[in-house]
Amino acid sequence: MASKIFVSLGVVAVVMGNNYKPPAAYHQPKYEPKYEPEIPACSKNTTKNWCLEDSEYPAYEVVYELDKHYEAVVALYKNVVAETANSVDTLTKLVDETYLCPSATSYVQPLRAVNTKGKWRVIINKVESYGIKYDQHARIEECEADAAGKACPLVPTCYESKCLQKGIYHRFLVYDPTDYYFPFAIETFKLPASCACFVGAFSL
Repeated sequence: MASKIFVSLGVVAVVMGNNYKPPAAYHQPKYEPKYEPEIPACSKNTTKNWCLEDSEYPAYEVVYELDKHYEAVVALYKNVVAETANSVDTLTKLVDETYLCPSATSYVQPLRAVNTKGKWRVIINKVESYGIKYDQHARIEECEADAAGKACPLVPTCYESKCLQKGIYHRFLVYDPTDYYFPFAIETFKLPASCACFVGAFSL
């Protein structure tokens, strides 16, 4: 049997008698995001709620999405950097300081951390996209292990005193692979900021 060809609106349909079968409907592949573990492997090597080293850091995926959403991400990053620069001035070296309570201070670049909602997040750090290096710093000061709750060593014993760990809130640009349309956001994290000395009443 001869084939019949119909042309309508630029579409050519070839009808092969009763043997014609319509093509299968096209189905768009379902997007399946790569979920990060609720508790990352790096947390197993530390008692802190942040990781400075992470062998499973998704650097390739982060850079890919940074390139894809360049302008929008840069706008968020500039907002975070401006705030961070005012607080730590992007310092990496410490200067001599005197403390009433023994403590350890450092300027760090966390790769993962627990946010104020108790969720581990991937922090955009130590990666580069279109010539922009993404670096987010935080100043951390922690009471020495045997200092918290003890009397302040530089305060006279005639005063009631106690060393207390204080925290401060930081805002970081984070990567969330479960958000297909824009996998970046600014979230809040609480990190140790000082080992403060509480001084109470005078007593003989």
